[in-house]
Amino acid sequence: MELKELEHTIEGILFAAGEPVPVGRMAATLEQDVETVDRLCRNLADEYRFDRRGMCLVRTEDCWQMCTAPEYADPIRQTLEHRKPPKLSQTALEVLTIVAYFQPVTRAYIEQIRGVDSSYTVGLLLERQLIEEAGRLAVPGRPMQFRTTHQFLRTFGLSSLDELPELPAPSQEGVQMTLDLESAIAKMQEEEAGEV
Repeated sequence: MELKELEHTIEGILFAAGEPVPVGRMAATLEQDVETVDRLCRNLADEYRFDRRGMCLVRTEDCWQMCTAPEYADPIRQTLEHRKPPKLSQTALEVLTIVAYFQPVTRAYIEQIRGVDSSYTVGLLLERQLIEEAGRLAVPGRPMQFRTTHQFLRTFGLSSLDELPELPAPSQEGVQMTLDLESAIAKMQEEEAGEV
């Protein structure tokens, strides 16, 4: 397959997928190496940007996705949506921040930092696909852990979590709370190991 034909095939895959597609999966399907497919995706993204098209290619971690170009978002949204999507509350933003910076985290960890029950907010963020389940912690009770999703990266215009801004220096109280939590987790893990 010629490079231009590969590029057109990648464009079709990304259009049809409607969600992030791992570079490795496309490379395996097209019988190409990952570097070639990634380079073709970057070339295609540059071409879309140069031509100021209504679509763009976005890279999130090891995936590529075709999205609408941000500069055309308002007319597209007005045409396709009957109502504005609800904005995230301050509470939802707090929980999302905790998950983004400390992932994977349990609901108990989130609640310890916030000092209040966060079950409803975690459920809301799961429903909006901004966070997802990330397995269970190997301690008694096996609590579910959560992490951010590709939808989170797209929503906040990030291509990876490395682009998150630095957290401000923690207060002494926050440092102590983290140390207490880490100590409690280590103790639970030791107790679980002793039971086996």
